[in-house]
Formats: sequence, structure tokens, C-alpha cells
Amino acid sequence: MSKGSTSGLAPGVRKREVWSWALYDFANSGYTTVVITALFSAYFVAEVAGNEPWATFAWTSALAVSYALIMITAPLLGAWADRHAAKKRLLLLTTAGCVLFTAALSLVGRGDVAAAMALIVLSNYFFGSGENLIAAFLPELARGEALGRVSGWGWGLGYLGGLVALGLCLAYVSHAQAAGAGAAEFVPVTMLLTAGLFVIASAPAFLFLRERAQPRPDAAATSLAALAAAALRVLREFADLRRFLFCLLCYQAGIQTVIALAAIYAQQAMGFTLRDTLQLILVVNITAAIGALGFGYLQDRFGHVRSIGVVLAGWIVTVLLAWSADSAGLFWLAANCVGLCLGSSQSAGRALVGWFSPAGREAEFFGLWGLAVKCSSILGPLTYGAVSWLTGGDHRLAMLITGGYFVIGLLLLGGIDAGRGRRAAEQG
Repeated sequence: MSKGSTSGLAPGVRKREVWSWALYDFANSGYTTVVITALFSAYFVAEVAGNEPWATFAWTSALAVSYALIMITAPLLGAWADRHAAKKRLLLLTTAGCVLFTAALSLVGRGDVAAAMALIVLSNYFFGSGENLIAAFLPELARGEALGRVSGWGWGLGYLGGLVALGLCLAYVSHAQAAGAGAAEFVPVTMLLTAGLFVIASAPAFLFLRERAQPRPDAAATSLAALAAAALRVLREFADLRRFLFCLLCYQAGIQTVIALAAIYAQQAMGFTLRDTLQLILVVNITAAIGALGFGYLQDRFGHVRSIGVVLAGWIVTVLLAWSADSAGLFWLAANCVGLCLGSSQSAGRALVGWFSPAGREAEFFGLWGLAVKCSSILGPLTYGAVSWLTGGDHRLAMLITGGYFVIGLLLLGGIDAGRGRRAAEQG
């Protein structure tokens, strides 16, 4: 295997290690695709909560609680990981938690609303915490000029992982439905399939990914108050990072809404069946993988800020398409635009945070990234859930209003200077 210096990788990094890192995105994407986006979300609303008017709001509330917990603990975990050089150890813990609580979702049936919400809170908490930790390895693996494409490799493999997980579940669902089984019988099995795939596909990361950081025993002990003060100092000193985090908060509110409510929207607003929805999201994962892989190279070539601006404009057009869709064909077009924009924007945002991160403080800065993303994961879905509840189930209006977050994000993006932000990181 060749060293990374000839391929944009950091010195001493081998390709096997990078692919092992990227495979973790493959592993954990099954959780978001099957549990949060495609299967369990719609199952919760229709089966567990019995299509009650408050069902969508209850779903988004459970997600909001989990994201609030991540917001509180992410800076603590990031600082502790930096101080003890423990990103990999914490990643193992969060992976085990997500796997166990995802498997426990197989025990949920009709009427088990409280149990389902508790398990979603726990499984999504461990998923999101692990997502921050795996992202913090990125600046150690790639040179600054290659952050976009290496991040894109991870996101691309991630969508492929979601595709594999959803394909396995769709095959099982089709078999079970042919045998006369209902959702209460086959959805629990898909939770076990998702948890098992997470275990298998994440193993290479724990075998080959190196912890390059060195322990910092001289660092001050961490507390929530101390970390809050440190975060405020970072936001004061790194102006371009600060503005981007607010930009990220806004546009991710729209993205997290799409992730959390895609299946619910397809079934409630468009009348899709469960099989239709699974097939739709399968195709979306393909276009998302294409967007993530291809866009990473374009981002490194044309610049982080300009590239993100193009994607946000694409999101605005996509939301308008979905809102106005009155036929399955137009909605399929909107869904595939979602895929392209989703893969591109997720990869681009992570790469830009890596571009703004000083050496040795990656976990701290990606903890702030995680804080912004998780805050948006509360803001967007709760906005959608509240609008759909208050309007008696008007999912189209809820989608249109939530799409306004992309407009705000695009406006905030205008004041960011990637070159200035990079110089600040090199001096920090």
C-alpha cells in the first residue's frame, strides 16, 4: 500500500486505514436509513401510535430529546477525548450502545409508545455521539486540500451502506408480506438486521483505525461550565467558523427534517405504500452516494463556500418541487434531487469544519459541529411536527415552511471567507 502523500492523505496514513474509517459511515448509515428515515419512523406513526393526530409530533419530540442530550454531552465528550486521546475508545462505547438499543426496538409493538420513544432517544443518542467521534478522525487522515474528497468517500460509502441495509430489509419485507405477515411481524426483524449489519461493517474501523492523538494530562479538568466558556472563546476567536456554524444550524434544520420525515411525508402526503417508500429511499441512497462521492472532488477544486452555496440553492429548488408535486413522477424527481443535494451538503459541511480545525483540537471543533447539527435536528423536525399537528396533518405546508431554513442558511453563507478561516486555524 502506498503512503498518503501521493493521494491527498496525511503523512503516514495508509489507504487501508482511510477505507476502514469510511466503512464506519457505511456501518452507521443503516441506522439512519432504516430506523430514522424509512421504516421505523412510519411504523411508529401508523402502528405503534395508531395514526393518532399527535403521532408525528411524538416522533419528532423523541428525536428532539435525543439531540438535546447530544448537545449537552458532545462538547464534554470531545474535550475528554482530546485530553485522553480516547476517540477510538469512546467510539466503541457509542457503537455498542446504538447496536443494543436498535436491537431492542424489535420488542416494540402496537401501543408501546413510551417504550418506543425511550429506545429511539437512547439509540439515536449513541448514534449521534459516535457520528461526532468518527468525524473527528478526518483531519488526521487527510491533507487540507483533500478534506472534501476524503469526506466524500465516507459519505458515499455511507449512502451505499444505507442502500445495502435497506435492500436487505426490503427483501425480507417482500418475503414476509408474500407470506401474509403484517408490519407488526416484519418491522421488528428489520431492527435486528440493521443492528447486525452495524456490528459487522464497523469492525474494520476498530481493527485498523489508529488513534494518532497524544494524551494531554496537563490539560485542565473539564466541566460543562468550563467547556461552555471555551466554546464561547472559540466562537469569538474563529469568526468564519462561528458564522458557518450558524449557517450549518439553519440549513441542517431542513436536511434533518427530510431525513427524519421522508417516509412519513411519502405515505401521508403522497399516499405511498410501505413498499413504494422503501423503493423510493433505495433510489435516493444511490443518488446521495453519487452526490457525496462526486461533489467532494468538485469542492476541493472550486472551494468550500462556493460549492456549499450551489448545493443550498439546489435544496431550495428541491423543496419547492416536493411541495408542489401532485403526481408520483414529480415526487420521484424531487426525491432524487434530495439524494444529490443530501450527499453533497453532508459531505461538504464536514469537510469545511475540518478545514477550519486547528491541529490537535479536532475533537473539540467537531464537538461544536455536532452541537450545531444536533440543535438543527431539534429545530427542523419539531417545526415540521408542530406545523403538521396545528394544521390537522397538512404535511405539504409543513415541508414548505421547514424549507425556509435553506434560504436563511444561504444568506448566512455569504459572509464566510474559507481562506481567512484556514489561516486562523493554522495560527490556533
